[in-house]
Amino acid sequence: MTLETKPKLKLSDEDGNVFSIIGRGLRVLRENGATQEQLTEFREEATSGDYDHALQTCFKWFDVE
Repeated sequence: MTLETKPKLKLSDEDGNVFSIIGRGLRVLRENGATQEQLTEFREEATSGDYDHALQTCFKWFDVE
């Protein structure tokens, strides 16, 4: 991941569905100027494991609130 800073991603008080979380992450990345390559990298990493892996990926890519 090559974004200058980690964008904020709100997970508290939100839908806990993994697809919703990944979609929210993709939207935040787009809003923060991520390239298509970065979007693909995040999506592939987030979907390469179970629910816990997806959450850990979010913590890696975002400043999670």
